[in-house]
This record gives sequence, C-alpha cells and structure tokens, in this order.
Amino acid sequence: MAVSVDEAVSTGPVRDHTPPTRRFGGRGSAVLEVVLLAVLAVVMLFPVLWMIETSIKQNRDVYAVPAKFFDFTVTLDHFKDVFVSSGSGRSGLSVSFLNSVVVAGVSTVLATVLGVPAAWAYSRFALKAKKDQLFFILSTRFMPPVVVVIPIFLMYRQVGLIDTQLGLILIYTAFNVPFTIWMMKGFVDEVPGEYEDAAMLDGYTRLQAFRKFTLPLLVPGIAATAVFALIFSWNEFVFAIFLTSSDDVRTAPPAIAGLIGGTTVDWGLVAAASMVFALPVLVFAYLVRKHLIAGVTLGAVRR
Repeated sequence: MAVSVDEAVSTGPVRDHTPPTRRFGGRGSAVLEVVLLAVLAVVMLFPVLWMIETSIKQNRDVYAVPAKFFDFTVTLDHFKDVFVSSGSGRSGLSVSFLNSVVVAGVSTVLATVLGVPAAWAYSRFALKAKKDQLFFILSTRFMPPVVVVIPIFLMYRQVGLIDTQLGLILIYTAFNVPFTIWMMKGFVDEVPGEYEDAAMLDGYTRLQAFRKFTLPLLVPGIAATAVFALIFSWNEFVFAIFLTSSDDVRTAPPAIAGLIGGTTVDWGLVAAASMVFALPVLVFAYLVRKHLIAGVTLGAVRR
C-alpha cells in the first residue's frame, strides 16, 4: 500500500534495519598486535642476544652440542683477549679500535663542518643550475665503494696515502659530505629565512646572522646527520681493507673480519670484539638522543 509523504513524516523517522558493520578492533586485535610485535622483537633481537651470550661463554660451552642457552659458565676472558695479546699468539685489537675512533670521529666532524655551510648556501641562494649541482653531488653516492676502490687505490699509491689514517679520513669525508649536504638542506629549508633578514637589518652580516640565529636552530638536524655519518664511517669495510694492510693503521671492521680464518674460529673472541665495536656508536646515539629525535622529526609538519 502506497504511503504519502505527510503520513511518512507523521509516523516519525524511518529506522534503518540494516545490521551494523562489525569493526576490526577491540581487545582481541590488541592482544594479537602485542603477540606479533613480541615475535618480531624476538626475531630481530635473537642474533644480538646470541652474540652477547657467546661473548661471555667459555670455549667448551660455545662449541657444545647441543647448544647451551642457559647452563654455561660465565667468563670475561674473551673481552680481555680483545685488548691484549693472548697465549695463542693473537694480537689485541686495541690499536684497531683506536684507529676507528680517530678516523670515524675526524671524518664525521669534517663532513659536518663542510656540509652544513654548503647546505645553507644551497638553501638560501639562487645558484645557477642548483638542481643539477645537487643531483651531481648526490650521484657520487650512487656508486658502491667497491666500484671506485681500485682507481682510488692507484691514486693513493701515487701520492703516498696507502696505509695512512689521513687517506681513510679523506675518503670517508668525501663520501659523507654529499649525504650531509642533502640531509642538512632539508633541515635548513625548515628554518625561515626571515630570521636572517631581520638580523641583517639590525646590522649583522649574513654569516653572522647564520651563525647567531640559524645555526642554533639546526642543532637537532646536525646531531641526526652526524649520527648517520658516524655510522657510515664506523662500519665502513671496503675502503678500510683495500687501502690499509698494516695492523697499526687498519680499523676495526677488517681487523674483526681477520679473526675468521684458518681451520678453527674463536667465536667467543669474535662476539666479544663485535660487542665492543658496537658500543661507541650506541653510546654516542644515546648521548644525543634528544637532538636525534628532534632532528629526524624536523620537517614532518610543513610550514
């Protein structure tokens, strides 16, 4: 039977009898998410936990079959062997770790000192063919180190930079500067140029305005960039193994890799050396964690 509009209005609003759509969520999905995250954490952290456990095991427990996960004797002898010579004739790795600290630290500082002003210039000034220049700078990072290591080795041999810390510092700086420029340019773009314009109206030069007003605002970005540059220099392997052969100059990555060879491998020593090698970067990242978090989130909200 047909119903008029007036009758429909008088009878009140029409109710929708369509069954409600069941939404995915609730306590069950929250528990599932926690379980999945826990499984993912175990998968990702298992190699690290295995390395920590191996570094404090005695050799008989390291090679035990079946593997001992909890029932083993704790020892710190492997950490001692990392820094001092052991009875089996292995040399300590203290010199290699010191070389890594010097080479990675100096190259990171140089890359930051050179890259920050360059990024500021590319951000503030209308340079000719600026996009092409930035692409050319970035293109230097497209090639993997193994592609250019032979020409660099031949060049270094001619100028006497083989087996020198200076040679490693120069090549690490050269590879870090393009990354520093590109990363810092994004941070500089987020700082309004009006700050510098106002400072120049008050009598400051452009460089003084950059140093006094813009540079303090870039500290989080500089910290984040320095961490990534340090990680590259600290972990770099190809240049270190091709451009150095002396234990007095070689950095830690090829020195640790040199422990793996022959008929037997002291996995306890390798694990302990890896633990010691990972600590400096973790400590540095922890010390600048506040600036690092602010740096990686800078630019998330556009002006």
